[in-house]
Amino acid sequence: MGEIQIEEIGRLAANIRVLSADAVQRANSGHPGLPLGMAELAATLYTRVLHHYPGDPQWAGRDRFVLSAGHGSMLLYSILHLCGYELSMEELTQFRQYGSKTPGHPEFGVTPGVETTTGPLGQGLSNAVGMAMEQEHLAARYNRPGHEIFSYHTYVLVGDGCMMEGITSEAASLAGHLGLGRLICFYDSNAITIEGSTELAFSESVADRFRAYGWQVLEADPYDSTSILRAVDQAKAVTTRPSLIVLPSIIGKGAEGLEGSHKVHGAPLGAEAVAKMKTKLGFDPAGEFQVSAKVSSHIQSLQGGWKASWDDWNARLTAWAEAYPELAREYRSLDSQIPQAEVAWPDFEPGKSIATRKANGAVMQAVAQAYPGLLGGSADLSPSTNTTLTEYEDFSPQNPQGRNLHFGVREHAMAGIMNGLAASGRLRPFGSTFLTFSDYLRPSIRLAALSKIAPIYVFTHDSFYVGEDGPTHQPIEHICSLRAIIDHVLIRPGDAQECIAAWQIALEIRDKPVSLLMTRQNLEVYPKPEGWLELARRGAYQVHQTGSGSPDLTVLATGSEVSLSLESAKLLGLNIRVVSILSLELVGSWSSQEQQALFGPLDRRVAVEASRGMSWHAYIIPGNTYGIDSYCASAPGEVVAEKIGFTPQALADWLAERAK
Repeated sequence: MGEIQIEEIGRLAANIRVLSADAVQRANSGHPGLPLGMAELAATLYTRVLHHYPGDPQWAGRDRFVLSAGHGSMLLYSILHLCGYELSMEELTQFRQYGSKTPGHPEFGVTPGVETTTGPLGQGLSNAVGMAMEQEHLAARYNRPGHEIFSYHTYVLVGDGCMMEGITSEAASLAGHLGLGRLICFYDSNAITIEGSTELAFSESVADRFRAYGWQVLEADPYDSTSILRAVDQAKAVTTRPSLIVLPSIIGKGAEGLEGSHKVHGAPLGAEAVAKMKTKLGFDPAGEFQVSAKVSSHIQSLQGGWKASWDDWNARLTAWAEAYPELAREYRSLDSQIPQAEVAWPDFEPGKSIATRKANGAVMQAVAQAYPGLLGGSADLSPSTNTTLTEYEDFSPQNPQGRNLHFGVREHAMAGIMNGLAASGRLRPFGSTFLTFSDYLRPSIRLAALSKIAPIYVFTHDSFYVGEDGPTHQPIEHICSLRAIIDHVLIRPGDAQECIAAWQIALEIRDKPVSLLMTRQNLEVYPKPEGWLELARRGAYQVHQTGSGSPDLTVLATGSEVSLSLESAKLLGLNIRVVSILSLELVGSWSSQEQQALFGPLDRRVAVEASRGMSWHAYIIPGNTYGIDSYCASAPGEVVAEKIGFTPQALADWLAERAK
């Protein structure tokens, strides 16, 4: 790289520093340390490395850049603005303000050019692993000799905090195992945390750790663009391993009296320090949010090349589609999330006894045939969760077009990786484990909801009927916990037929994560009224009523408790209406009149669910929920049910009291 190019990157890095410092200072809040310490990296990546085009931030052929250390968001906002993305200077001045496109941490869907929502440390790296897996998968399925359509790289910037998080270890381990050669991770190794030096709590050799995971480990000078480019070239040259580029950096570089200190991590520099830095970098110390004319001119000179790269890719996509029309048709179905064919839903006859986890497995086979973008796996539990797509191969380094993913016992990374796989909207990833382990996924589920993306979680063994494994594996509070996540849909089908409704609901939802809860124990398929499926797809329907007219009680039940409620209703000489609630989230969108028509008067309603009763407050008066408020015990499921009162007779007795 020539001297002029080095000077251009230096000027761009200086501009990143002053914009970042000004934004944090104006907001009186933020994290200037990382943007100042990584300015040369951002300048180098966006002008000399990344294939990107500001005119089309969602271009399918672009390289991805993920800021896992999301607290340093002004680094990303500054470079996106300077490169000409739809992020105005006014938005930079509104950093961390209500309604702006520059929130405190990057949010997917809010800011053009932001690839994923980050901030909780380590999530970005796991997302990047998912993005790299998507590239490998799409390349294996659709690239053909002379038509390399999906050849992009995924870059991610992590810090010391990310490296301490467990999700990073889980995701990096799997990335190394899978040999994701187009994943390149930059490690901002500044040896500083909020509390002080990393020596306080973090002394391992990260480089050796990543070598043990199977990564190529390199080092570069973060303030020498030539060194950065050399390391990137070395990383790209190795296509069978992901690469970690260690950048021994100085936090807050350029902030006189503060650089290298933990004090610069998460607080404004102060007006005096900002002015001194501007003077040193050749900017007006009294001016705010300045852009160098030379920087603008340089970026303008690059726009034509970025546009040409975009045009070339689209031309190649067109040529590929003409050469391989069947592949193109399948790819378009991914892009639109429209099935290639009608789903051949399995038939489950009334009276058949089958666990919903097994019925769900059969439904998934049918869905996979029609939806080529469906892929996923489990945290080492597919034989129990019944989520193996039996007609398809395993995803592996040798066969990345496989649609069965093996995440290993890495629940947290599984959910984070799913977010990366789901981000483009082309693939519909699913992940499965036991419901009690949903706690391990929760942070990533919340970020999926915040990002308005739609991974699917299959949680089986959804109640105390897990039985002998005992209270460590028997979910009690987990349904309530998942329902508490905003913009997340939980669906708990009551029998095998309702599993079909559950998947029809899930496939129609494109902007929220969906959790499907399935039983370990067998449930009998119960008879249903005419037209039940369309009603069930809205979230709830009347399964049965023992009499006519206004019921004495309406029982709102989910999952396995629908069958229990039907059995209990038969034991009573009362007019009992049993309603299957597949999803409280969907029911919550109904009008009050619709709810009243199905559920009846508030004082005549009860809820039955093998969970804590905290979710039902909007529909049930206090005391009218039949649930569980204690841990259970290790014993056969039927024995546990007897001990805690989840039997037809015990529930019937309780219903009789409520009907008085």
